Amino acid sequence: MERTETLDRLGDALEAATRRTVAAHKRPRRGIVAAAVAAVVLVPAAAIAGAKLISNGDVASSLPAGTLSLAGTEPTCTTVKGGVEYRCVLAKAPAPEVSDWKGTVEPTVDATKHVNGGCRSLRADGLEWQCYLGQTAVDEQIIGPGFLGEYSSGPGVG
Repeated sequence: MERTETLDRLGDALEAATRRTVAAHKRPRRGIVAAAVAAVVLVPAAAIAGAKLISNGDVASSLPAGTLSLAGTEPTCTTVKGGVEYRCVLAKAPAPEVSDWKGTVEPTVDATKHVNGGCRSLRADGLEWQCYLGQTAVDEQIIGPGFLGEYSSGPGVG
């Protein structure tokens, strides 16, 4: 998801630069128009391609990478909305440090050790989770906006 957000920002910057250049010249040159068209077409395509790189297995791996209590739980995830929302089921219950997991939120950490989203437990036993990546995890109030994309040296404790 981090790649998608980076590509979105790049696309926005390209569009803004194109608008400024066009505004500075009464007659836009063909190269500027071609660059603007390319940005409009290629940036969303790259963002979609980046979103597809996130597999169900990647999301499953990100749960225990974000929270030590979920280590050894063997999550399996299915896509609800590609690159954004996943439903995950654990093969083994999480650590017993929490007596009722329902509603508990935990961050997820990608293979590059950066917070990429978070999950909310749907059951008291902690065996079923709804997970969101990127800005959607912030919108769902699972993680704070300043936490998304932060480096994580290891699974969180407590």
